Amino acid sequence: MATTTAPGTASAVPKSGAVSKGYNFASTWEQNAPLTEQQKAAIAALSHVVAERPFPANLEKSLGKDGGADVPEKESALEEAGAMDAVLVNTHQFYKWFAELESAMKSETEEKYRLYESTLQERVNTCDGILKQVDDTLNLFEELQSLHSSVATKTKTLHDACDQLLVEKQRLIEFAEALRSRLNYFDELENVSSSFYSQNMNIGNEQFLPLLKRLDECISYVESNPQYAESAVYLVKFRQLQSRALGMIRSHVLSILKGASSQVQAAIRGSNSGKTDVTEGVEASLIYVRFKAAASELKPILGEIESRSSRKEYALILSECHNLFCEQRLYLIRGMVQQRISEYAKKEALPSLTRSGCAYLMEACQFEHQLFAHFFPSSAADVSSMAPLMDPLCTYLYDTLRPRLIYEGNIDSLCELVDILKVEVLGEQLSRRGESVAGLRPILQRILADVHERLAFCARTHIREEIANFRPSDEDLDYPGKLERSVDTTSSASVGDNADIYVTWYRPLEKTVSCLSKLYRCLEPSVFTGLAQEAVEVCSTSLQSAGKVISKKASPMDGQLFLIKHLLILREQIAPFDIEFSVTHKELDFSHLLDHLRRILRGQVSLFDWSRSSSLARTFSPRVLENQIDARKELEKSLKATCEEFIMSITKLVVDPMLSFVTKVTAVKVALSSGGQGQKLDSVLAKPLKTQAFASPDKVAELVQKVATAIQQELPKVMTKMRTNIVEAHIQLQSLLKSEYSAEEMQSIGMLPIPDLQSQLDSLM
Repeated sequence: MATTTAPGTASAVPKSGAVSKGYNFASTWEQNAPLTEQQKAAIAALSHVVAERPFPANLEKSLGKDGGADVPEKESALEEAGAMDAVLVNTHQFYKWFAELESAMKSETEEKYRLYESTLQERVNTCDGILKQVDDTLNLFEELQSLHSSVATKTKTLHDACDQLLVEKQRLIEFAEALRSRLNYFDELENVSSSFYSQNMNIGNEQFLPLLKRLDECISYVESNPQYAESAVYLVKFRQLQSRALGMIRSHVLSILKGASSQVQAAIRGSNSGKTDVTEGVEASLIYVRFKAAASELKPILGEIESRSSRKEYALILSECHNLFCEQRLYLIRGMVQQRISEYAKKEALPSLTRSGCAYLMEACQFEHQLFAHFFPSSAADVSSMAPLMDPLCTYLYDTLRPRLIYEGNIDSLCELVDILKVEVLGEQLSRRGESVAGLRPILQRILADVHERLAFCARTHIREEIANFRPSDEDLDYPGKLERSVDTTSSASVGDNADIYVTWYRPLEKTVSCLSKLYRCLEPSVFTGLAQEAVEVCSTSLQSAGKVISKKASPMDGQLFLIKHLLILREQIAPFDIEFSVTHKELDFSHLLDHLRRILRGQVSLFDWSRSSSLARTFSPRVLENQIDARKELEKSLKATCEEFIMSITKLVVDPMLSFVTKVTAVKVALSSGGQGQKLDSVLAKPLKTQAFASPDKVAELVQKVATAIQQELPKVMTKMRTNIVEAHIQLQSLLKSEYSAEEMQSIGMLPIPDLQSQLDSLM
């Protein structure tokens, strides 16, 4: 059967062999069994559909360029043989033929799949070969990678070893350098020794200070590393070299200072007068300028010593240099200072000597401190460094003042000395000159303490002799005459600036107030408190004794007024003192010893029984009794008692008859209420009061007349005495106002003049 090309296709598709055989069979079948037209049309349509069935896509590549497929040789042979000549007689033949045809068709259908399978198998085989090659390549790669890892590991190990060797090398280098640096300190012993023991080595050599510094470094290193072998031996040798160097420094400083001192002494001896004091020496450049030149020469070496003074060895050599300087300066100027102070002592009194001597000594010490600062700049702030110089110079003044101070008994002079030392010298001059004269403070405070001690002793002597042991004269006890004369004098003349407010005071009171006012600013509070308490106590006792004498000589009322007046003055005068007048006295009490001794002698207590409270040690141990005395409270108590006594005496003087009458009536009523006098007393008291003998109208009139007479006669006398005290108090106050206040201020105060006050009091009387 010829191949046909389907309409609409680009190229004809070759037909398969099975199809061709089918058409041949159909032709033969059509001849033997004709078909109808309808059947033919169906078969044609079916044939047409089957003839146009395309090849699978995977087989299209096997087609030729003209679009045909490569037909197998067997199929081509069938086509070339033409239509299959087969005669189908029966059904069996047909089925056989159909089976063969079906088998041929299956074979033709499977052929292309076998071909594809073969192609795939070839491709698989090719891929297997490639995979094998890949596996071999991978195996080679893994082997290469393993070799690379092994080489990398070996390389890293080699690098680590190299790094470790480099680190070890660096450590060994550092260890060698550290060892070399440590050994250098020990090796320096020979170098430093040879340099210090060289004949050319001295303080002026420029290598001296560097060698000394290197020696200090070696000593510090060896001291801080005692674990090294033979470090103690090297330390001893280094210290020997250091001692030698410091000894050279000391000798050099002493030589320079002695040379400067010799030059100054030669200059002084060569002067015309042969005497040069400190101030003149400064002005003439004989004492200080030459030492300043020596300071310039010693400044490098002394500066090095001061910079290393934190070390014990250098602190000692620096202290020795301070002492050498002080010794040379003291040897040079002590005669001048002593001569100047002696000249002051010959010409001036004790206060002037103290003032001049302290001023001169401060000036000299200030100059010496300035010179000391040229030698030792870093040590100048410590004034104790100049103690070997300052103390002897101050001692000259102290030794001059103390003998005269011991024989000084005037409280005014001693108070002036305290003021000079405390205010002028220690307060003003010492503060103004600053630290340069701070070394004088201890000796000045010692002088002030001696003055305080002497002043306290003189004050106690004054209190004992002038107050406690005061023997009053008749003039001293002329009260109230002294007050009356004072008022009469004031009435005839105005109060002037020179009016003596103490003229009417009892002399012990005047001495007490005057003494305490002087001592208050001069003594320490603790010392002044004891003296003030003692003075107030003995003054109060003296006033009370004088009051008793005046009561006997004049009248009890005069004695009471005298005591009240002076106690009030004493209280007012001690009020400004900001102290406590309470003093605790401690005493030893042996009163219990007699009783203990009696018990021992009787055998009641053993003398050697140390376990009991009555042992020998406790038997003869005194008891300490404390007695606290407050002079101010005692003064207040005495004043209050005296005032109450005065009030009662005046009251009794005027209205004593009335008080007696009231007392008698009160006593009778009390007896009646207690019922202790029996029926007779009851019968008496049952009568009216006016029927009593002591209470009759005549008796009452008589006592009223006595009181009226006393008011007319006695009370004016009391008022006159009180008037005298009032006027005298105003006189004292006006005297103080006159001396302390201006005329305008006195006018603003508004105090009455004495004549006006007397007129006012007269009108009241």
